[in-house]
Amino acid sequence: MQNLPINWLTEGLLDFEYKKYRLLAYLQAVRSEFGQQRLYPVFSDLIMHYRNLQQVREHKKLVYEAFPQQITRADFEKLELVYEKIVEDDETMAQIEEVIQYAAPLFQEAVYQGRELYDFIERHLEINPVGITPMYFNEGYLFLDAFPGKETQVYVYRITVFENTYEKYRGINTQLVRTVRRGLAQTHENLKVQLVKENQELPNPATFVVVAKVPCPLDSALLPIAKRSLVKYVTRLAA
Repeated sequence: MQNLPINWLTEGLLDFEYKKYRLLAYLQAVRSEFGQQRLYPVFSDLIMHYRNLQQVREHKKLVYEAFPQQITRADFEKLELVYEKIVEDDETMAQIEEVIQYAAPLFQEAVYQGRELYDFIERHLEINPVGITPMYFNEGYLFLDAFPGKETQVYVYRITVFENTYEKYRGINTQLVRTVRRGLAQTHENLKVQLVKENQELPNPATFVVVAKVPCPLDSALLPIAKRSLVKYVTRLAA
């Protein structure tokens, strides 16, 4: 799709019409992805751009935490130096602010559309434990059933906890184990029993199944949302 560079505000020609053209081309590509129910990675990229735009508008500076992990601290510092020079130039800054005023509501609208799509898919996911759930459920198996279809994607999952002074964060990593065709003899419960026999390192694994009730792409929507839904579900169990 049409990508928007992380430093699109400052790079290239500082001209309102040029920036407007790049922005509209990017947002059109974003809406095209949403129209096909593909949320990732475009939704994360969109949120990054919107957050950075807000920071620039409110504080006249870039914020490292708003940028994706792919950008290094050194790269960010170079970009920050470029931006500091622009801030000191009143005429150039006036052009940047004109672009920001135009772009902010468009980004906000696109983020809202992405959030609506995310919420719609999430509302149509059903998550349940498979078998008896042990006391420890930060590691185990995730069964993922797409719609329509008769296959189950089997993942090993691990939830990690990060803490700072103010908050506790949970992240999740998954690894695809296999794809299994469901049937009368191959239920989720039977599949869990097979996995326990094959993997002695997880003798009593927490196992959850997420079933999609609406069609959506596996890698660019269903799996990322299912992973976040599982984290929420496990967090409630731990409360």
